[in-house]
Amino acid sequence: MTRLTGLIGYPVGHSLSPAMHNAAFSELSLDYSYTLLPTPPDELDARVRDCIKQDFAGWNITVPHKQAMLLYLDEMSDEVKATGACNTLRTDGGRLAGFNTDIAGFLRGLAEAGGIADGSNAVVLGAGGSARAVAWALAGAGHNVTVMSRRAEQANEVAALLSGGDGAITSAAFDTATMRRQLQDASLLVNCTPAGMSPNTDSTPLPEDVQLHPGLLVYDLVYKPRPTRLLTEARAAGCRTQDGLAMLVGQGAEAFKLWTGMEPSIETMRRACEAGT
Repeated sequence: MTRLTGLIGYPVGHSLSPAMHNAAFSELSLDYSYTLLPTPPDELDARVRDCIKQDFAGWNITVPHKQAMLLYLDEMSDEVKATGACNTLRTDGGRLAGFNTDIAGFLRGLAEAGGIADGSNAVVLGAGGSARAVAWALAGAGHNVTVMSRRAEQANEVAALLSGGDGAITSAAFDTATMRRQLQDASLLVNCTPAGMSPNTDSTPLPEDVQLHPGLLVYDLVYKPRPTRLLTEARAAGCRTQDGLAMLVGQGAEAFKLWTGMEPSIETMRRACEAGT
């Protein structure tokens, strides 16, 4: 009997997750299948019940449900407890166990890009589930993180929730003058917003008057298109760059192991994603 997995979110039509997971399942001759599960907020409860009824092995969760999914969990990892965000769920004998594989995926992509020096300053744009994972991962690695969001109250909430790690997490106003000051001393800029995502490829998360400096690593979690406007402008400014495909594949590999107990080929998953971009 085929074990079912999938992605709950809204929208999800842009996702490359089915391609990468199904390629990895096929390579290892596993009778698993991954599908998209578009779920508006008012349909989340019904979707979870349906997945349980169909005996899903587990599923991924993306916007806007990473925080709401906690209400359904019987167990949660330390990362989920710390960030208040869940992006991967595994069914265990009728119980729902929640994990946050975004953290490992983000750190894998950061390492692939060459990383940043110990104790660096980082600016994180956004205050959703991905931003929480990124800020927590960076602070846990000893970096100093500033969270900036157009919704100031959410940025403040993230900083308050995640404080207490090895590095400092603070919030700052999302305006041109403040962003210029923050980026001046930063080694890393991470975009955790959907700005620049297809079909809105002309957009950027940065105010128009903000300039990037050559010593910066710019990491955009958006993976479609490749590159985004932000990364195109960052490369022109002499910055190192990393796109969201690295994090997508990295977190996907962690989810795959949670569902199957087997190690997938990162290269197989990456090639499947690249074929779809």
